Amino acid sequence: MRILILCTGNSCRSQMAEGFLKSFDRSLEVYSAGTAPSERVHPKAVQVMREEGIDLSANYPKNVDCFIDEPFDFVITVCDHARETCPVFAGQVKTRLHIGFDDPAEATGSEEEVLAVFRRVRDEIKRDFRKFYEEYVR
Repeated sequence: MRILILCTGNSCRSQMAEGFLKSFDRSLEVYSAGTAPSERVHPKAVQVMREEGIDLSANYPKNVDCFIDEPFDFVITVCDHARETCPVFAGQVKTRLHIGFDDPAEATGSEEEVLAVFRRVRDEIKRDFRKFYEEYVR
């Protein structure tokens, strides 16, 4: 099964969702991309995923254009902007879904307050993608 997860920057939410899906089932082909990719995966996303035993340190943001001609069983947007600007895929896409989350990169406050937002969003992504996995994949 091939799954593509999209957000705007591909630096936080889509990277975390990719990491969780791969941890749930190693047989899945899971990719993430952005409609306007950032230069790097957000360091706090790497940090809070490491707390879950998932290493994103070698990941990097990719442009959705790299995947336009490929077939996917699921294309899942995790932010409203990506849902609104999701391109038309030349490859076959069986199912499109939207599972939205707040952008933790927009969090402000002290280091602990910002980390708390990253952890909250991480936990929501884990919960909602576990539900997706149980409902659609397993």
